[in-house]
Parts: sequence; structure tokens; C-alpha cells
Amino acid sequence: MKKVLIIEDDVSIAELERDYLEINGLTAEIALTGDTGLQKACSEPFDLVLLDLMLPHMDGFELCKKLRQEKDIPILMVSAKKDDIDKIRGFGLGADDFIVKPFSPGELVARVKAHLARYDRLSKRENPADEIHIRGLHIKKASRQVLMNEREVIFTAKEFDLLFFLAVNPNHVFSKEHLFESIWGLDSMGDIATVTVHIRKLREKIEIDPSNPQYIETIWGAGYRFRG
Repeated sequence: MKKVLIIEDDVSIAELERDYLEINGLTAEIALTGDTGLQKACSEPFDLVLLDLMLPHMDGFELCKKLRQEKDIPILMVSAKKDDIDKIRGFGLGADDFIVKPFSPGELVARVKAHLARYDRLSKRENPADEIHIRGLHIKKASRQVLMNEREVIFTAKEFDLLFFLAVNPNHVFSKEHLFESIWGLDSMGDIATVTVHIRKLREKIEIDPSNPQYIETIWGAGYRFRG
């Protein structure tokens, strides 16, 4: 049974989220502060983290950043804020989705299950022959590793998925919409701005000069292309 960690300082909201998740076949635990949530997330086997932004002792942004350095499980941010800047910042720190309060219990459960299912599908697609070598870049699908000139570079789950998708389809231009649907697979249940944020993160990690990319090119008005 999949296990979700709810990091939320409002006890009534946390218990409501837990109850709906458990009604729908999941198990869930609650942490009421940021530091407690980080400790539990890093020391116990959770499959997904539901993370509120406004937390005592450590806010959701800082927690997400620290957690992403340790785990590649899905992280869903929850906030009453609707500003795009908060969404973009969250995606940039490694969040997989951003849910705006108030939301329906059905939407919460649907998003959690969608991310869990997608993570499972991607984790099970292991074929040792699926390796890509392009100009010093070595991508190993089975172990989900990326090497640049024989030196390992750490990627979040979604960063790896996006890089592999682009690299396995070289010289093909993909729109932001196509990439969002292919990698996140949630259609309207997310924000397309995350594609731009993740492309920037990929360039920072694999490009010598991110402002003059040699791997991932921007095709203005069309999308992005991986140079094969």
C-alpha cells in the first residue's frame, strides 16, 4: 500500500487530507512542522509528500529544496497562494505539482494517485540496453544516472524524465504543451510553466554555457529540440 507524508500545520486540514487518502486505499502520516516533516521524509519510506508552503520552523520552499537533495519521490506543494511566481519557484526547487487551496478532496486524491502511478511506470521501465551517449553526455535509463564526461550529475525524477525523453528523440522539436503532457501526464492538472523551469535546470546541469546551449536548443515560437 502506498504511503503518503502530509506536512501541514493546520491539524484539521491535515486530518481531512489523511482521511480522504485512506478512504481511497492509501496510508498517510502527518507532520505539523517543517523540520519534523523533513526528518520523517528522509528517515522513513514514503512514496509521496504532500507539502504545505506555510509551515513553522521551515517553510515549504526550503523543505522542498532539502528534501529533493535526498529523495526523488513525487512532491506536491499545497498553498492558498495563486501567484505564478510561487508556482515557478516551487517547480524550480523540484516540486512535481502545485495545488491551490481550496481544492476538492476528489482533486487531491486524483492528483496524488496520478503522480504515484506515473512514478511507478517510470521506475519500472528498466532496460539495460537503453543508454544514450552524445558528446560527453551519458544517460543510463536503467539506473537513472547521468554522467557528464564520466562525472555523475544529480537530477530530480522529473528532470531525468524530461532529459531522457528529449535525448531519445534527437533533432525533433517538441512544444511546451507536448512535453508537459508527455512527462507530467496531467493535462490541465498542473502548470505548463514547469516545462520552462525544468529546461533551465537541465541546461544549468549539462551545458558548459547555459545561455548558449549545445544540447537543448530553444526553437522560438515552436518549443525545444535536443541536438543529436
